[in-house]
Amino acid sequence: MKLIIAIIQDKDSNRLSSELVKANFRATKLASTGGFLRAGNTTFMIGVEDSQIEAVLTVIRNSCKVREQLVTPVTPMSGTTDSYLPLPVEVQVGGATVFVLPVDRFEHY
Repeated sequence: MKLIIAIIQDKDSNRLSSELVKANFRATKLASTGGFLRAGNTTFMIGVEDSQIEAVLTVIRNSCKVREQLVTPVTPMSGTTDSYLPLPVEVQVGGATVFVLPVDRFEHY
């Protein structure tokens, strides 16, 4: 048995949730916040048998898309900000960060 932890952008959360239900996978959704963009994320925890890992990863891959987004960097922490002009920078956001972990024991009450 494995625990799949998928961290995705909030924009993809409803689509992934719907697709997991359609594929008959159960998941727990947690609200989370990314450190780089300080934006909302959703973390899915999905417990599956080893034989189901690739099917879940396919659902995640097809539901979570990478997109470009303009962000304005935060001001520098040290030094003067007199000459600092923050210009928007285009970064890639979205997609999914996925961890697959072994489960030593599973109990359901």
